[in-house]
Amino acid sequence: MSAPIIDTFGRKHTYLRISLTDKCNLRCTYCMPQEDMQFMPSKWLMQADEIRALSEIFVEMGVEKIRLTGGEPLIRKDAQQIISNLGQLNTSLTLTTNAVFADQFIPTFKQAGVQSLNVSLDTLREERFKSITKRDHFALTLSHIRLLLNEGFVVKINMVVMRGINEDEVNDFVRLTLDEPNLHVRFIEFMPFKGNQWDMSKIVSYADLLTTIGSEFDYQPIQPEAHDTARRYHVNGAGGTFGIISTVTHPFCAGCNRIRLTADGKLKNCLFDTSEMDLLTPLRRGEDVRALIHQHFYKKHFAHGGHAGFTEQQAKTDYEQNRQMIAIGG
Repeated sequence: MSAPIIDTFGRKHTYLRISLTDKCNLRCTYCMPQEDMQFMPSKWLMQADEIRALSEIFVEMGVEKIRLTGGEPLIRKDAQQIISNLGQLNTSLTLTTNAVFADQFIPTFKQAGVQSLNVSLDTLREERFKSITKRDHFALTLSHIRLLLNEGFVVKINMVVMRGINEDEVNDFVRLTLDEPNLHVRFIEFMPFKGNQWDMSKIVSYADLLTTIGSEFDYQPIQPEAHDTARRYHVNGAGGTFGIISTVTHPFCAGCNRIRLTADGKLKNCLFDTSEMDLLTPLRRGEDVRALIHQHFYKKHFAHGGHAGFTEQQAKTDYEQNRQMIAIGG
């Protein structure tokens, strides 16, 4: 095995998130703020064999879990091939999707050993779904979540909570966990990225979420695991769980073990770090990229990509220098 990926703070990185594309069939404004987005040409993207080659290197360096993201990963024409390829590696495999095309991949998921999926869903109301996503796929999304559950997959619903938009549905999402042991909800604080018009007033904080949930439900904390990004809870007697990913108000950087690879083969060591390391170009030249990986993570900041925190001024300067969320992969 190659030397593990350890940064200067002693954090060992074992979780690789690979973006397959910057394209999506939805248009959620916090992720893809423009209808006329200019997407990367296909020749810029990692091809299926290149994704496998880089994944094999990362697994040799100690990666134990791979997540496929986008954009929407399932819109790639070779998504089935990529999933099948990575399912052969000695690591667990999962993905984040909006579930619109999930019904077409059930056999592929099972063959590749995928046991759980994260599904992005920010509302349980049809008209609001259209407003947030600019698309009419609400019924399809719900039916495919049910299909995944019926097929034995664990489903984690990711809800980005935004004040004035969907915060009144928090308890409706918690209610989904009461009778379904394979359904888990993750509430995500609204985070700043290029062009998504972030400001502090739109954040529903970790504390506010717990207050809202506590107004209706009795809940208990779940013992955290070493690299949890979500602080997890379960309602007394519930089958599933809920959690809060509180990047802005209660960050979890101390236990970070994440590696991010963009669809064009750039290595990012934090969602908010503007620095990147090109792995695809040297890979295509036949070079060994292991030293580049170590070099990049040696420069990793302790928190938030080196930014001091989250303020409206920083959102207009520091975070605007980053890619849009859809071009990073969550």
